[in-house]
Amino acid sequence: MTKQQSIHDTSIIIVGAGFGGLGMAMRLKEKGVDDFVILERADDVGGAWRDNTYPGVACDVPSHLYSFSYMPKADWSRVFSPGGEIWSYLRDCAKKPGLVPHIHFGAELLKAEWDEASRRWLVETPQGAWRAQYLITATGVLADAHLPKIPGVQGFTGDAFHSACWDHSISLEGKRVGIVGSGASAIQIVPEVAKTASELVVFQRSAPYIVPRPDRAYSSAEKRSFERLPESMDALRSEIFWMGEYMFAQRRAVPAFVAEARDMALGHLADQISDPELRDNLTPNYVIGCKRVLIANNYYPAFNQDHVTLETSALEKVDGSTAIAVSGKEYDLDVLIFATGFEAPEPPVAHVVYGRGGVKLADQWDQGMQAYDSTAVPNFPNMFMVLGPNTGLGHHSMVYMIEAQADYILGALEHAKKHGVEVLEAKPEAEAEYLLDIEKRSKGTVWLDGGCKFWYRDPRSDRLTVLWPDFAYAFRDENGTFHPEGYSETAASTAAE
Repeated sequence: MTKQQSIHDTSIIIVGAGFGGLGMAMRLKEKGVDDFVILERADDVGGAWRDNTYPGVACDVPSHLYSFSYMPKADWSRVFSPGGEIWSYLRDCAKKPGLVPHIHFGAELLKAEWDEASRRWLVETPQGAWRAQYLITATGVLADAHLPKIPGVQGFTGDAFHSACWDHSISLEGKRVGIVGSGASAIQIVPEVAKTASELVVFQRSAPYIVPRPDRAYSSAEKRSFERLPESMDALRSEIFWMGEYMFAQRRAVPAFVAEARDMALGHLADQISDPELRDNLTPNYVIGCKRVLIANNYYPAFNQDHVTLETSALEKVDGSTAIAVSGKEYDLDVLIFATGFEAPEPPVAHVVYGRGGVKLADQWDQGMQAYDSTAVPNFPNMFMVLGPNTGLGHHSMVYMIEAQADYILGALEHAKKHGVEVLEAKPEAEAEYLLDIEKRSKGTVWLDGGCKFWYRDPRSDRLTVLWPDFAYAFRDENGTFHPEGYSETAASTAAE
């Protein structure tokens, strides 16, 4: 930071204007806290729902649960809303509570540094610098696209892009298209691309488990009922919540629940794919739940079309216009679409945040990300994370986790104010004890023993660092309330700064 650069002072800096950042800011507003800013690198709010505009994009959690309990929406169009509708909802979440004046767009976090002398965070962005007592990161786990290092891809003679950066200027009509990946985004994209492409090949590294998608449009009468009787929305939200919790038993590797889930998925596959060889190629070879269980009614039928090919190995290299699979098969293509996920286990934000003594968060996390109560990190005073380590869910709504963490952080701020505390810092021993508990909860789950490798686990340590390995309600029970005993405290300075 240059000496000439002016610094804007505030109390709280929130990084990110997606679900996490907006959810945190809404709760601050509700508590009468106005001295905060939201730094957003893009030119609008919305996070992943702003960035992902690919054909068929939609949520795989029912909308009445995939929304804030303190910002209900009576007129969701469907049980599982399309991406554009969710983005519109997040825009409302910014406007209605009056958050827009707090948001600075184009303000990508370039560097955040704890200054010991002032006991403040100094944050640099292209839009200027800010200084604040508290730093709250809400950058999410699906924010930065992951592109695999494929030899020759830079020399591909056609068009190539990631699903999270969809290039709408490129027509796929009559094109030979390759889709790399078979995860949550791919299963939505494939059926849509198959409608227009002359040829479509899907590079499948491993087959996903897919169950039916119980989707439908809400009737006008239902929407009116939700509007007039808010308690009916609460009841539906509760019903969806406990259905999600029921599914967690599958992840705990309880045999009866695993068998039930597997039978549902394989029955769905058998109902939609009659060809034995194709069905075998679409059958997963690991325990259900080890990777995210997907929901779709139109993915499998896409492969019954003559112009759609399933390549049962990964893309190995590219030579000009030719995509070459690990199997050795070659495909001449006009367009390559990478539905290859995000940098979840190693979030890029960790490379620009510096704590006590100048330690870089990425260096402290060299064996995987970790945090006390999944929210605070030793050596990083007055910093809290929304959707940080061990907050992901494979069976439920992330919005529920955001609300729990927002309550926790509010508790920390209120505790500091009440007791005259200027600096809160998670104790290393508290974090270590928490991590032992995470490890204990993880044992016996399909994520560790299910026979698959997935981004839920850190590739360096093989620890489960992304997911919360328990019921969602257990996270809120345990991490929805601030625990001052896990923090060291420094009293407010009496000296003039």
